[in-house]
Amino acid sequence: MNFMPARQIQLPVAQRAKGRLALAFKHDGTRTRIEEFYQQGCLKARLPRPADAGMLEAVTMNIGGGVAGGDVLSTRIELHAGARAGVASQAAERIYRALAEPAEVSTVITLQAGAALEYLPQETILFDGFGLNRSLEIALHGDAAFLGVESLVFGRLASGERVQAGYLRDRILLRRDGRLVLQDMTRLEGDISVQLGRLAIARGAVAVASVIFAAPGAPDYLEALRGALGEAHAGATCFEGVLFARILALNGAALRRVVVSALKVLREGRPMPLVWQG
Repeated sequence: MNFMPARQIQLPVAQRAKGRLALAFKHDGTRTRIEEFYQQGCLKARLPRPADAGMLEAVTMNIGGGVAGGDVLSTRIELHAGARAGVASQAAERIYRALAEPAEVSTVITLQAGAALEYLPQETILFDGFGLNRSLEIALHGDAAFLGVESLVFGRLASGERVQAGYLRDRILLRRDGRLVLQDMTRLEGDISVQLGRLAIARGAVAVASVIFAAPGAPDYLEALRGALGEAHAGATCFEGVLFARILALNGAALRRVVVSALKVLREGRPMPLVWQG
């Protein structure tokens, strides 16, 4: 029998997903319309009929079924002057095990004066052995208003899953008229379960969310937001015209309940997007 020498055997290169999504909205004097709609690879978007006639809605999706190590996903959202839009994800995103390099997920948002965006992706679920570099960069101009949430769930406890190890670099930057007003950085690596158990990190919680509301009238909502957080392990503060809340919970379902309560206050009682109501 003939055998190939070991030095000639090459392991197959794992396929990696790449996705790009670009959405731009404009106001034509009557209503908000889509100006740019670009989708490539695994990232897609749909424009459902909006519940609010004054706000255009977009639903994003990753048709790859999740994110693995080495995947690269980038999203760009831009609102021109006076445009109003809401962007939500179709479902929770899943970050699977990384065999080598981490996944790269980036989102860049730009809002011109008078624009308003509600950026409401559903939770990101992290699986054991995950690797993720994630960034969210927001640039506001003039009196633009931004409401956003980013949620992380470390494993699905209801399915008996626990995250023992992983790699996370998570960065949120918000600028108004070029000036940095918010920078939130999270770094976890190694034994994730031990780190989450520490009092100064998560007090044993495995689900965490950040809620950001940046608008000229944002400080007026601070006390109502704190009331909406109730008895949850959470806190809210206000600085530079930005409301920022951090929420910890023992599981994803408990986290969502508190996040929805907080968003209800900041959205003045309007119902959540339909993709959140399933």
